[in-house]
Amino acid sequence: MSAVKGTAVVTGASTGMGAIYASRLAQMGYDLIIVARDHNRLNQLASHITTDTERSVEVVAADLSDPHGLAIVEAKLREDNSITLLVNNAGMGTHTALVDSDIDKMTAMIALNVTALTRLTYAAVPGFVARGRGAIINIASIVGIAPEVLNGVYGASKAYVLAFSRSLHHELAGKGIQIQAVLPGATATPFWENGGLSLDKVDPGIVMNAQEMVDAALAGFRQGELITIPSLHDETRLKAWEQARQAVIGDFSHNVPAARYQASSAN
Repeated sequence: MSAVKGTAVVTGASTGMGAIYASRLAQMGYDLIIVARDHNRLNQLASHITTDTERSVEVVAADLSDPHGLAIVEAKLREDNSITLLVNNAGMGTHTALVDSDIDKMTAMIALNVTALTRLTYAAVPGFVARGRGAIINIASIVGIAPEVLNGVYGASKAYVLAFSRSLHHELAGKGIQIQAVLPGATATPFWENGGLSLDKVDPGIVMNAQEMVDAALAGFRQGELITIPSLHDETRLKAWEQARQAVIGDFSHNVPAARYQASSAN
C-alpha cells in the first residue's frame, strides 16, 4: 500500500467519472472526502473503497447547486488542513439547442458548473498556498473549445472552466500548486441520459469508456499537464493551437484601431 498523499475532495462522486476518480485516487494513496447529493450511493462507494484500499473515506451529502450545501463543502475545504487535492467534477449538461432549452435549467447549470466550482476553488486555494502544497483538477470538456458541438450554455460553462484553470495556473506558478483542466470527449457516463439523450443514439466510435477516460486523465496529471484531452491522439495539434494562441496574445492590445477598421470608418 502506497504512502498517504493527503486527502482528496471529489465532487459529483456518486456515479460516473467522479466515482472512478474516487476509487483511483484511493488506490494512489489519498484519503477521501466524497461529495454528492445521493447519500446512499456515497455510503456504498465509501464502503467499497475502504474495503479495497483501507483508506479513510468521509461522506458529505450536499447539493452544490444549493447555497447551504455549497457552504458546507466550502467550510470543509477551508478548515481541513489534510486536504491536498480538489477534483471539481460535479456538473451538468445537455445536448438541447439553446432555443429549445428551459432558462431556469440553464441558470441551474451555470450555478453548478461555474459558480460552485469557483467557490470551492476559492475555498481551497488559500490553504494550499499557505501550506505550499496542493492540486486542483477541474473537469471541463472538449465543448469548452468547440461550443458548437452541444448546447451553448454548457459549452460556455466549460469554456469558463478552461479559462479559469489557465488563470489559476498562471497566478499560482511557483507556489507549489498544480492545476489541471481535463477536457473529456464523449464518455460513457450518466451524462447523456441526464441530459435527455440516450447513449445508444451517440456514435460508439466517438464514445470512450469512463474508466479509460479517468485513467488517461490521471496519467496526464502525473505528467504535470495543464490541459489534458484524453481522446486527442495527435498531441502536436494541441501544441500548435497553444503556440498560435500565445503568439497572437501580444498583438491583442494597441492604442489605435487596426487599419482595416480605420479604412471602413473613412468610407
